[in-house]
Amino acid sequence: MDSTKTYTVDEARKKLEHYCAYQERCHKEVRQKLRDMRMIPEAIDVIMVQLISDNFLNEERFAQAFVRGKFRIKKWGKNRLRRELKFRDISKYSIDTALKEIDLDDYYSTLDDLIQKRMAQVKEPNVYKKKKKVADYLLYRGWESALVYEKLNDYFG
Repeated sequence: MDSTKTYTVDEARKKLEHYCAYQERCHKEVRQKLRDMRMIPEAIDVIMVQLISDNFLNEERFAQAFVRGKFRIKKWGKNRLRRELKFRDISKYSIDTALKEIDLDDYYSTLDDLIQKRMAQVKEPNVYKKKKKVADYLLYRGWESALVYEKLNDYFG
């Protein structure tokens, strides 16, 4: 982006409408984009209000799309999803609403698939070390520890 270019409020709003229409965005991202465009705080507030009232920006919709996408594609667990949304300054209410989007049967079967896939990848003869490596992998991806160990105990007895 050309750092010397200046924008009127209308130009900036139009640019951000396209930015938000292309992909769901969180408020934090949009605010940062406006700062990068060298908009003054008052203009940022005016544009943010406009984008929200015209439904280009919607925190709850962003959170739901984020959760669906990261769960389906990256197979993240609820802890990681919650952490990433908090990092984006999403409200607790929107986070909780978004996490309810995940079907529990899908959630458990995804965890089972991940465990089976990872157990096949980990070449470790020691059963305890193998269990720990698989658990670490899942915990890093944000799966709840109680759930991970419960499922691993089903596999390892």
